[in-house]
Amino acid sequence: MKQATTKLITKFLGNKLSQEESESLKKWMELPENKLFLKQEIELHHLINNCCVSFDAEKAYSEHVKSVKIKKTTKVINIRKPLFKYAAAILIVTLATSYLFKDTLFNSPQYHTPIVINNTIESGTDKATLTLEDGTKVLLEEGTNFQTPNIISNGEEIVYKARETNTEEMDYNYLTIPRGGQFFVNLSDGTKVWLNSETKLKYPVSFVEGETRQVELIYGEAYFEVSHSTEHLGSHFKVYNKNEEVEVLGTKFNIKAYKDETDIYTTLVDGKVKVRAQKTELVLQPKQQVKVSKICSELSIKEVNVNNIISWKDGNFDFKDVHLEDIMKVLSRWYIMDVTFENEELMKERFNGRISKHYGIEEILSSIKESGIINNYEINNKKLTIK
Repeated sequence: MKQATTKLITKFLGNKLSQEESESLKKWMELPENKLFLKQEIELHHLINNCCVSFDAEKAYSEHVKSVKIKKTTKVINIRKPLFKYAAAILIVTLATSYLFKDTLFNSPQYHTPIVINNTIESGTDKATLTLEDGTKVLLEEGTNFQTPNIISNGEEIVYKARETNTEEMDYNYLTIPRGGQFFVNLSDGTKVWLNSETKLKYPVSFVEGETRQVELIYGEAYFEVSHSTEHLGSHFKVYNKNEEVEVLGTKFNIKAYKDETDIYTTLVDGKVKVRAQKTELVLQPKQQVKVSKICSELSIKEVNVNNIISWKDGNFDFKDVHLEDIMKVLSRWYIMDVTFENEELMKERFNGRISKHYGIEEILSSIKESGIINNYEINNKKLTIK
């Protein structure tokens, strides 16, 4: 064994690896025999330290890797773009740590070569369809520009300028985000909205000063940073959807209301919001999430890690104790693919982890496969089969 590798293992056992060294160790561990060697080294290390012959190597390895969360990053694309463009692309490495999904280094299944017939699955981009007040549809995407006296878009975001208006001449625009898309809109009152894949938002071209500012999240997911009411003669801001109403004064919050899901989730990051469904209402405090059932309009509230909830706008998907079925549902919206499970029992496996929106689908699937959770996968054009 090379002296450099021996040094890496020694530093790993002492929890002193740098990020660069962690990457080197991860590459070295790609060979099965190297994985086995590392396991034996960990066993020996703990036997010596603890003078114990009955040692659980898996548990010891798990304890080590809890503090060795290796992150692979890419350069910042453009710091002048919306916030989800600021984030470095992050994928938690599976082999050198157990942070992504489950730690099964010592119980890896028999290796099966993935079947890739024709991979046409691509990660999403900034794109949307803007429907103007006269019904005209405008395709917004990277590399295209669109401008009117009150609207300007560079294909990656759209910004509205305030103009004088009244309730009798209120004009509305629609912004529709397809599968594999995301977009940012700056409303005329200064409210910032990040829109996730498969989302549709209805909003006034310009708000009436002093009147309640209202927008409708027809479906999908959106993150709002609302311009404070003190800047608009005290006017409140409300977000409607078919099953609930969210009223705010000036705050940051996320609403998830997809058409193919039975519940709506409103998560408060900062400030205060009031959520109404039928005749029930709840006031949220920061770090709280309310779930509204589309079926019976029942409300329930709980504490959450807001960073996990809103990570999508920063270029990542964060999963905390999430079923593989739900993870694939999220990924299918971004990668425009159809997912099926050959073994339905895998659908209910629960995992923690972070996946970058900038990674290719095969990189992500390889990490899941290497974790030992799935035996294999097959890609045929835009169809993914989990085995």
